[in-house]
Amino acid sequence: MVVKMDDTKSTNTSNADAQFNKMVNTPVWKLVTTLAIPTVISMLVTAIYNMADTFFVSQISTHASAAVGIVFPIMSIIQACGFTLGMGSGSLVSIRLGQKRNAEASEISSTAFFTALGIGLLITIFGNIFSSKFMQLVGASQTVLPYANDYARFIFFGAPFMCASFVLNNVLRSEGKSFFSMIALTSGGILNIILDPIFIFVLKMGISGAAIATLISQFVSFCILLSFYLRRKSICRINIKLYAKKISVLGKIVSTGIPSLARQGLASVATILLNTSAGTYGGDEGIAAMSIVTKIIMFIASIMIGIGQGFTPVSGYNYGAKRFDRVKKAYFFMITSGFCIMAFFAVLCCIFAPQILRAFRDDDLVVQIGSAALRWQAAFIPLHPLIVGTNMLMQSTRNIKSATFLSMNRQGVFFIPTILIMPRLFGLTGVETSQFIADVLSAFAAIPFLLWFFKNKLKAEESQKS
Repeated sequence: MVVKMDDTKSTNTSNADAQFNKMVNTPVWKLVTTLAIPTVISMLVTAIYNMADTFFVSQISTHASAAVGIVFPIMSIIQACGFTLGMGSGSLVSIRLGQKRNAEASEISSTAFFTALGIGLLITIFGNIFSSKFMQLVGASQTVLPYANDYARFIFFGAPFMCASFVLNNVLRSEGKSFFSMIALTSGGILNIILDPIFIFVLKMGISGAAIATLISQFVSFCILLSFYLRRKSICRINIKLYAKKISVLGKIVSTGIPSLARQGLASVATILLNTSAGTYGGDEGIAAMSIVTKIIMFIASIMIGIGQGFTPVSGYNYGAKRFDRVKKAYFFMITSGFCIMAFFAVLCCIFAPQILRAFRDDDLVVQIGSAALRWQAAFIPLHPLIVGTNMLMQSTRNIKSATFLSMNRQGVFFIPTILIMPRLFGLTGVETSQFIADVLSAFAAIPFLLWFFKNKLKAEESQKS
């Protein structure tokens, strides 16, 4: 193997060329499926170990279960930082690789990685200093606060690894090497599931044990991901020497990742408002119920996100290579397959909602509140492919303003007003139905952007190509 090196050049030209040919010539349905399967597995394992925390902690008490829901918006903030740099760098990397500008791709990757580490370290420091104030701000009652503090402090320590892992993970996916990222995330997820009951019940560490298990699993995933770059299994290089000298490079990464920042940032605000409303109209049981439902819906939605992340590098590569016909085929394959899968899980949740809730917490009020909310949300989850797919289409092709608006809809533009208004009109029922209303409105809002992209944007790009 011949390795070419200069200040910022990729280490494996032949590997990059082979990957380029694969991404622009393999049949679209096969390519999206091949890339989506590892990402779906990765997302499912991640969702499962998030659910495992909720499941095992819920066995401690209702207050402990509520504490996981309270800490969730804090985790969303950490994820927002990681997703911004990860999705931003990943989208730019896939386009640069499609244009065969591999040295720039390595510069982007390194800049995003070391920035993520720095931001994560700041979150660790300030999060632990102001932990109690944060927990009270996001809706912790006096009975839930001790549990929330015990859980959150270890989550804060994991912030640097979580943020940086998002970058490493998304860059690998943008190269079309989602199998590597699957190995890392799956390993960490399985480890977390194993450690949860050991730390919580065997070692009698309670809710702190669940957080320590999560911290260890995140660190293991981070190390595995980083090892692929250190062993040069990736096209892009990670090296502090490749950190961009120009601030404009970081600016492009952040601006491209703004849709992810908007989505995750608003998700954090939405969860705070949801916890507050659930606590007001349903007490700690209401917070616990909505926390469990949120994790269940996240588990199902993670499948669609995984499919979308399999689509994203296909879209970015082919858009960069000006193979616009393949972008269109990949999008509609993603939407069709996603709808069928989401519909299947929607039926299961609507039929077995009480049984699913009782598996987490055998509390009649928690089951009653959670079952109603789960059925409302599950009934409309088949709309997620349109919402998620259109957003990822816009982001992967650098239609940043459109992608940002679409990413803000489901848990921002539509959900925040809904969760503020509906509970005041309908009480607890308003809390239970707010998310489904936001989902319906978000799906309809995506349609004009989809029509614009395929009728106007791609036609304009094709005319410039010719």
